[in-house]
Amino acid sequence: MTLHNSVTRLRQQERSQSRRAFLARGGRVERCESCLLRRPLCICHTRPAAAGNVAVCLLYYKGEVFKPSNSGRLVADVLSDNHAFLWSRTEPSNVLLNLLENPAYAPVIVFPHQYAAAERCLDSEEKLDTFRGRLARRNQKPLIILLDGAWREARKMFRCDWLSHLPVLGISPESPSSYQLREASRSHQLGTAEVAIEILRLLGDEERSVALGEYFRIFRTHYLAGKTNHSGTAS
Repeated sequence: MTLHNSVTRLRQQERSQSRRAFLARGGRVERCESCLLRRPLCICHTRPAAAGNVAVCLLYYKGEVFKPSNSGRLVADVLSDNHAFLWSRTEPSNVLLNLLENPAYAPVIVFPHQYAAAERCLDSEEKLDTFRGRLARRNQKPLIILLDGAWREARKMFRCDWLSHLPVLGISPESPSSYQLREASRSHQLGTAEVAIEILRLLGDEERSVALGEYFRIFRTHYLAGKTNHSGTAS
């Protein structure tokens, strides 16, 4: 298997260290080892060439990296500068901490503003302009941190101490999610790829935003085509 991005590498690492297999719904289905879709519905041939002026760090809640419905891996497919780690409240990896302290990057955590202190929030065009100006002056690349897990898990991840100093960039979706791969616990709750599409647009990387949007559309179509029935059970 070609380890084409950090999410694939993380999944292989977690599998090699696990004492038992993670069994997601539909775990007995034969899947592509890369895109995790049913083999006849594999989308690897549609994967866009990775590029971009924005870096991404995906923090996965335990087990999430194995779920075929997870769309975070699409972001890593599209952005060439991609990093993925298993989240830990008390023992984050040194590699991850070093990445967050790397002066070449300006890390920003993606999360709804209402859950963060006002001084952390990039919640106005003026604050975003200031952030973009700082990137230019310091010759830094924005590093978007995406918390990948169910909503309850993501809130737990967001509250950990070692992320508490980072600025927060959120979006306010005006229309419901088109994800439909899992049941959302809140209206307007978006999948990871959908959030990244909007964040890339906010940060000025329109080309990657469009590429991810098209890639997500293909993924969603093929994933839903592989459902075993119309009751929402993933295959």
